[in-house]
Amino acid sequence: MVAGTSGLSALLVASQFSRRMPRIWLVMVVMSMAVLAGCASRGTQAPVADMSSGSASVPSSGLYVVRPGDTLYKISQMYNVDVSTLVQLNNISDPGQLRVGQTLRLRGDAPQVASGGGMGSNSGAAVEPAKASEPAQPSRAGDAGLISWGWPAQGKVIQGFSSNTKGVDIGGNVGDPVIAAASGKVMYAGNGVRGLGNLVLIGHSNSFITAYAHNEKLLVKTGQEVKKGDRIALMGQTDTTSPRLHFEIRRSGTPVNPLAYLPER
Repeated sequence: MVAGTSGLSALLVASQFSRRMPRIWLVMVVMSMAVLAGCASRGTQAPVADMSSGSASVPSSGLYVVRPGDTLYKISQMYNVDVSTLVQLNNISDPGQLRVGQTLRLRGDAPQVASGGGMGSNSGAAVEPAKASEPAQPSRAGDAGLISWGWPAQGKVIQGFSSNTKGVDIGGNVGDPVIAAASGKVMYAGNGVRGLGNLVLIGHSNSFITAYAHNEKLLVKTGQEVKKGDRIALMGQTDTTSPRLHFEIRRSGTPVNPLAYLPER
């Protein structure tokens, strides 16, 4: 079974993190972290997705306006965008606080709208185009090397990285410690992402985010600062078939192979 793979991507609340953690980085992730952005030039708002059309294709503007009943997970599933990606693109700090009328970016090249407090804005403020997303497999060199990485759990890797898993699964026993792989700030801690169980998302420098899913118990809260090696949860098997930690590293919203960053052991 692929853990945390279906459901990143709107960093805000979930996704295949829901069996596809990545859509994760999930409605939780999405709901938790994505920054709402709207595209508009002075006096003219760019076209946005219309949910009523029933179309699953991302609009040419790359933007979506939140409607009544929307959640990050729902949006991520409709447009096949990882919740974690939504969360990071839109800098959402609270997955459960989407507002009707907010403008969300669905992809990295969508324009940004000036906003306050990390929430979307539909004012006609001038915007600057967002930078293109990073390659799926950035090298260790450069800014990536400025982060000191450590293993998030002591068990063996039982599921490797792929385009479907978006991360790796590390086996173990219920209650085993889950630790922060690098220093940062907890962006989300909760169980709002279907399929990922108790989830923790940590934001790091240089546009990196790590995700820790299927925990038995969470030991940190949203907004808390953590250091590499701090205990953040206890391993469990929530929303999965056996005790494990589903672990992801994302850079600028793009899932990368954790084994390319974690030290050899």
